[in-house]
Amino acid sequence: MRTSVFLLAMLFSTAMIGQIKSDSTAQNPQNQQNSAQRILSGTYGAAVTVGAYGEMLYNQPEGSNGELDVQRLVLLLGYRFNDRTQFFTEIEFEHVEEVYVEQAFVNYNVGNNINLRGGLMLVPMGIINEYHEPTTFNGVERPAMDNVIVPTTWRELGVGVSGRSNSLNLGYQAYIFNGFKSTVADGEGGVSGFLKGSNGLRGGRQKGIKSTVDSPTLSAKLDYYGVPGLRLGLSTYLGKTQATDDVEDFDGANIGIAMYGLDARYALGRFTARGQFVHASLSDTDKYNALTNRDLGSELQGYYVEGAYNLLPSDKEQKLIFFTRYENYNTHADTAGGLAQNKAYDRTDITTGLSYHIAPGVVLKGDYQFRENALSGDEVKNRLNFGIGVWF
Repeated sequence: MRTSVFLLAMLFSTAMIGQIKSDSTAQNPQNQQNSAQRILSGTYGAAVTVGAYGEMLYNQPEGSNGELDVQRLVLLLGYRFNDRTQFFTEIEFEHVEEVYVEQAFVNYNVGNNINLRGGLMLVPMGIINEYHEPTTFNGVERPAMDNVIVPTTWRELGVGVSGRSNSLNLGYQAYIFNGFKSTVADGEGGVSGFLKGSNGLRGGRQKGIKSTVDSPTLSAKLDYYGVPGLRLGLSTYLGKTQATDDVEDFDGANIGIAMYGLDARYALGRFTARGQFVHASLSDTDKYNALTNRDLGSELQGYYVEGAYNLLPSDKEQKLIFFTRYENYNTHADTAGGLAQNKAYDRTDITTGLSYHIAPGVVLKGDYQFRENALSGDEVKNRLNFGIGVWF
């Protein structure tokens, strides 16, 4: 507890040196930035810059008690060593009691629009994994497919390059990361698996915590900005999982992963839209399930489409955004061996509600979710959600 209080005091004391200017999320997706991009942009005079984002939520499943939660508070800290070299980190407090380092990397500017990076970084897959600050998306909760298909917040240790070609209207990222941890000895002569049917790869995230690595993975993304108001993204992630030394020679200890994603964001006047599609093919899941007694699917797939409209005039600082999102995600899109597809893992959410940006960097949210799955007779509770989000 004392360590956490000291850390908070130390970080906020630097605010007098260089605080990030508070602003609202740009409606035009071509101008949108996430926390790291804002700090690394070089527009702040001081060498040290600080900021934060956080979410306080209320979730009320139909017929059940509601839950109040300070879901996350993330402290942002950057330091500019010189005009070419910067450091960025995010320190996250989840549910008041858990502390994680979400990002921590060095960025070195080699030349115009070319950066080398190394450290704990976000895997560039889809939209939300990179743009998850609460004022950047509609809905109290992040899209569910960005929990079970893309395991947000997905970050690993690695090195790579990022930049932009203005002549081609393309942004690019390419990294080598350690992969998901798949298996470990259970201490009783058997093998435990971190991956499973209900949430796919999520349990295998290593998050930079004494990460084991055997075969590095490749992650890359291209963003296209050539049409006014439109931003298109194409992502890929290729490689194998990582097993610990004592089990890596077991048949089925590792699986192969080939994940592809397509995302789009568009803005025209007060109207905005976004959509995302992600598909992952997993190899050797039959052997993995036999070894670990898990039910991991051989294909994962999810998509959503969302439309939103600002009900207030465009020249007003405040925004009142009405939105509706349709989402389908299936962690048993296909299975291998004798494993039957679990229809309960084929899920659909329809979310509709309001995002009220009362000031730059502050949003009040409320929505209702109609939730179901493909399993006959299985009742999934609809949910009412409210939230407060800040980012500065």
